[in-house]
Amino acid sequence: MSLAAYCVICCRRIGTSTPPPKSDTRWRDIRVTFQARKELHKAVRKILAASAKILQSSFADPFSTVDVEDHECAVWLLLRKSKSADKAARLEAVREMSQTHHWHDYQYRIIAQACDPRTLIGLARSKESDLRFFLPPPPLPSLKEDSSIEEELRQLLVSLPQTELDECIQYFTSLALSESSQSLAAQKGGLWCFGGNGLPYAESFGEVPSATMETFCLEALIKHSEISTHCDKIEANGGLQLLQKLYQLHKDYPKVQRNVMRIIGNMALNEHLHSSIVRSGWVSIMAEAVKSHHIMEASHAARTLANLDRETVQEKYQDGVYVLHPQCRASQPIKADVLFIHGLMGAAFKTWRQQDSEQMLTEKALGDEDRYTTCWPKTWLASDCPALRIISVEYDTSLSDWRARCPMERKSIAFRSNELLMKLRAAGVGDRPMIWISHSMGGLLVKKMLLEASKKPEMSTVINNTRGIIFYSVPHHGSHLAEYSVNIRYLLFPSLEVKELSKDSPALKTLQDDFLEFAKDKNFQVLNFVETLPTYIGSMIKLHVVPVESADLGIGDLIPVDVNHLNICKPKKKDAFLYQRTLQFIRETLAKDLEN
Repeated sequence: MSLAAYCVICCRRIGTSTPPPKSDTRWRDIRVTFQARKELHKAVRKILAASAKILQSSFADPFSTVDVEDHECAVWLLLRKSKSADKAARLEAVREMSQTHHWHDYQYRIIAQACDPRTLIGLARSKESDLRFFLPPPPLPSLKEDSSIEEELRQLLVSLPQTELDECIQYFTSLALSESSQSLAAQKGGLWCFGGNGLPYAESFGEVPSATMETFCLEALIKHSEISTHCDKIEANGGLQLLQKLYQLHKDYPKVQRNVMRIIGNMALNEHLHSSIVRSGWVSIMAEAVKSHHIMEASHAARTLANLDRETVQEKYQDGVYVLHPQCRASQPIKADVLFIHGLMGAAFKTWRQQDSEQMLTEKALGDEDRYTTCWPKTWLASDCPALRIISVEYDTSLSDWRARCPMERKSIAFRSNELLMKLRAAGVGDRPMIWISHSMGGLLVKKMLLEASKKPEMSTVINNTRGIIFYSVPHHGSHLAEYSVNIRYLLFPSLEVKELSKDSPALKTLQDDFLEFAKDKNFQVLNFVETLPTYIGSMIKLHVVPVESADLGIGDLIPVDVNHLNICKPKKKDAFLYQRTLQFIRETLAKDLEN
């Protein structure tokens, strides 16, 4: 390393009395006090001393007697260690950096400016890392004259390949490019949500929540970003910067920010794009987001960073697969997996929230996660069983084709199970002992995934490492929902998923018979919970979605619980029976694996 030995203020050569060059007169008018000049000389001496100590080389005589304290060299020593050929040394360097909280601002800035992308990503995935390690993202290019961010998003979409796309990508792209929010509202109709926030319904089928063109464009870009070659086009056409501009513009619109992070997380699956993602400043943004108290924001950021971290993560987390724990690099080894699969119209996070009540909402406002949580697997279960990797998946479903996000999409349980199985295998599911936890239709997907895995030799580890399954009100023998959907105007045009839940569905009966036959010689444990209370749909309809006889798999304990279909997987509090019995099952089923 070669460092100039001139003071930039007075141009005196340090340690000598050599005057500055006579031709250099531009400093004559700058007045510097003697004390300031002395401190500057001292600082430069320390930098030179540190560099020499790092390189294990001696100074010239004028500097050989300088007394350098060890902590002055810590930054440079850790930087050198972080670039070691020894992986263990690199990981130790990142760990030491992340646990350092006593440095001055300039020391964090040195690391931020000098570290390599591998170290930066490691710091972003370290729980205790100081955010001063991360430089602000580079300045974003200005919008073109007479343009808007909506127009640039449309232009980005136009630049992507439009051939050989599946029907849903074509649909979302067409919607973003040609449909106004007003015409979409007239086309789409009412609003349903089942398993996420309950079963609210719109006052009129002619009204939908207002949406922006950015939302339509992001929906299309999410689909495109699942294709590697399209990710290359997004990056080449300035998509990383444009998406960052949109992210910053919508700081008060979490849904837009989450959709942007979904796209970046998908792009991060392509290792050749990692350098572009780092250069554009996304690691700094994700490092801040992963520390958020909002579980969805933190989980989207954690997925992106895990896909970027090839130093400690071999798995790849595709769209809809979220690690709830651990979301950062952890020193404790992970010994088993627990997988959460939601049901019809559910979600990866909200399905597994705590049951709402007036008292619970008050405790939520106080921020006490032991008393209220928006996702109990991430807070309660992760705390009680820290050696688990906890994964929750998300997939699109609909009660009615009238409200399908993609009207062209007709995905059967068999299709969805195969799609999910491939994603979970890419995430390393099957490499460790595991337990499946499912709600409603999610349990049917679990059964079908296991049956599909049993037919594929490359999926044998999924079968061999399955230790147990928990079913929360799973309609093994059909649901009344399918019967009601034909006659009730709030469930017009029942979706394929709903039709498959009818009691006379041949697919459902075949699935049940095949699973019982499959499970005969398997050594996994089963626990079934079932609701005993009806579920209110809007203010007029009361429906017992899954009766006790339908939730009886024929294997394992069947436990009736005095809750409705939506709350069967939402414990009232941490010491409630639902959670404690679930925790007991997990601990007992994985006892040997967690001890080893």
